[in-house]
Amino acid sequence: MATRPKRYAMVVDSKKCLNCKACVVACRAENSVPLDYSRPWMNEETRGVWPRLMASSHPEQCHQCAHPACVRVCPTGASYHRPDGIVVVNQDDCVGCRYCMIACPYDARFFRQDKGVVEKCDFCVQRLGRGQVPACVETCPSKVRVFGDLNDPGSKLSELLSTREYRLKKPEAGTGPQIYYLI
Repeated sequence: MATRPKRYAMVVDSKKCLNCKACVVACRAENSVPLDYSRPWMNEETRGVWPRLMASSHPEQCHQCAHPACVRVCPTGASYHRPDGIVVVNQDDCVGCRYCMIACPYDARFFRQDKGVVEKCDFCVQRLGRGQVPACVETCPSKVRVFGDLNDPGSKLSELLSTREYRLKKPEAGTGPQIYYLI
């Protein structure tokens, strides 16, 4: 029997997040991202009315969409969808037009002024090639993120998706996000 190709995704358990930003620091170090920018970031929200306030943090990043709007609008093909489900940017082909930034419903891309190109999370493809998980996954002290192959029914990621309730952010955008948030 032929094995199915890998299809990478991530599960996020926001309730475990300490808002320590270790994921942001690890990503910047791994991918040489300047301090002014972030591939993963934290959405911080305060709800309620004083004195009954509640603060929460939610990790955020590129959703590695199955039907990425950013790829559809890229005039040079610099943004493309790999067979394993990861959306990447070939910086050699990027002309810095920023159409992909406008098309992304998650605001997950940023323009590198110093390079004249757009960047985004790519699940640390260089690490995956070495058999490692993305830097944000490896460094998280409370194990907020679980990375894996959706086509591997024995993976921790598949187990979580089959046993826990989850939600997708902005499914109405029709992009097929591949970041699953546990409820």
